[in-house]
Amino acid sequence: MINTISLTENRDFKRAYSKGKTAVHPLMAVYVVKNRKPLNRLGITTSKKIGSAVERNRARRIIREAFRQVESQLPTGLDIVVVARRKTVFAKTAGVTGGLLASCKKLGLLDGGRKAPSEPL
Repeated sequence: MINTISLTENRDFKRAYSKGKTAVHPLMAVYVVKNRKPLNRLGITTSKKIGSAVERNRARRIIREAFRQVESQLPTGLDIVVVARRKTVFAKTAGVTGGLLASCKKLGLLDGGRKAPSEPL
């Protein structure tokens, strides 16, 4: 991933959940908050409700690959937390990529979003 590192601190996840903007899709929920850094940080959450360790790892791999494909279209300076849902395990990467793009448009991160680009997150 070009301008992205992993989000690892629990406090950063909590900050995204409490102060971030949310977009929900049948395959995932996306939380976005500014991080005041020149790069993006990606965090992926998969709970035990999703299934076994194999299924949770598959969901993480699919989300990571979908984000890699969308990454070049996103602005920098964001903390992005993606919460996988049960359907993510059975989805193809193209479906998850489409869901991630739709969520980013809802959040105003891409052109065609609901918010004007000049508005802060």
